[in-house]
Amino acid sequence: MDISGAEFIKAAALLGAGICMGLGAIGPGIGEGFAAGKACEGVAREPENAGLITRTMLVGQAVSESTGIYSLVIALLMIFVV
Repeated sequence: MDISGAEFIKAAALLGAGICMGLGAIGPGIGEGFAAGKACEGVAREPENAGLITRTMLVGQAVSESTGIYSLVIALLMIFVV
């Protein structure tokens, strides 16, 4: 069972892509959950500002999700280009 250099590089790229997505999804998941929790607390304290709080939360979550999208792009590059 001989493994050539090209096969080893492809295997390393696939492993790296999996690790990239695994670690890249932790940050946005934690950040978005934290933002949603704080938004719920804010709406509970001031229900009259629910629209503003929700809108601000969604913008913050979109910014937070961008890091997850960057890691997805890197993982796809590692899968299909390397």
